[in-house]
Amino acid sequence: MLVDSASEQRADTAPAPPTRRAVRALGLLVSAVILLLVALASIAIGAKELPLDQVWHGLFHDTGTYGDVVVDARLSRTVLGLLAGAALGLSGAVLQALTRNPLADPGLLGINAGASAAVVTAITYFGVSTLSGYVWFAFLGAAAVGALVWFLGGSRGATPVRLALAGTAVSAALYGYLQAVMITDDAALNKLRFWTVGSLASADNSTILQVLPFLAAGTLLALGLARPLNAVAMGDDTARALGADLARTRALAMLAATVLCGAATAACGPIAFVGLMVPHAVRAFTGPDLRWILPYATVLSPVLLLGADVVGRIVARPAELQVGIVTAIIGGPVFVLLVRRRRTAQL
Repeated sequence: MLVDSASEQRADTAPAPPTRRAVRALGLLVSAVILLLVALASIAIGAKELPLDQVWHGLFHDTGTYGDVVVDARLSRTVLGLLAGAALGLSGAVLQALTRNPLADPGLLGINAGASAAVVTAITYFGVSTLSGYVWFAFLGAAAVGALVWFLGGSRGATPVRLALAGTAVSAALYGYLQAVMITDDAALNKLRFWTVGSLASADNSTILQVLPFLAAGTLLALGLARPLNAVAMGDDTARALGADLARTRALAMLAATVLCGAATAACGPIAFVGLMVPHAVRAFTGPDLRWILPYATVLSPVLLLGADVVGRIVARPAELQVGIVTAIIGGPVFVLLVRRRRTAQL
């Protein structure tokens, strides 16, 4: 009896196993620490590496020395990478829930194509030659295509399949226009080829301030849609039974994805695979609950984007590979693996 009593007492005082919520919260904290480390690496590593003491001095005691100037330039690049990465990851997660396709990305609805077509139009027909000018045309192009896809997909009666088909059709038409203009206009080709590859190298405070309000509004809207998108992801009938307004949720999700992806693409050019890989990868840890997928995508997508940017600076020293090239090199094989895993799971 004494042994049994002692055993029961030990069982009563034994720590309870961590809940799934606590594990997810801890994982999010660890992800934030990783993001901080990658951000510091983005400031310290480049054509010329800087010791951490110079990084610290440049951040908090700017005196105009060479190291401080380098830190200032890399700081703008890092901040833009943080913002654009979070926007691409969030927009990808929202679109995957909206289309009920875990392999969807912002390019699926033609948003990247709209931004690219608007930029080539600005260069060719309006003589725009600065990044600050590209930003507004790219954003307007992304927004216009988002609205067009929403209309072609059935507007309030839109379904995931209709939206995906409309986005694919519009993208094909716009990329055809893009190629036609670039082939016939050498000046447009020379200016656009650096923007279309996707890069953080031209980051400056002006560009960040221009896109920041849109990124902030899109982020708040996307995070606020977590619960209704959870219902939409279960299917139309289940969502209606749970009281979700399908038309309103889909319209707001399209708006959030368009604003986020449009602003990020306007600032950096079209960058592939970030919005695809990160939300799909975090789902394996978080499960299907968008209340966790969206925060994880917000934190980990900049890790991928800034990490790819750092890799691009290292492998091609003293030059650099643009971040869009690095993410494509990484993303291609990863996408194939994701598709194969999905087919295996279905079998």
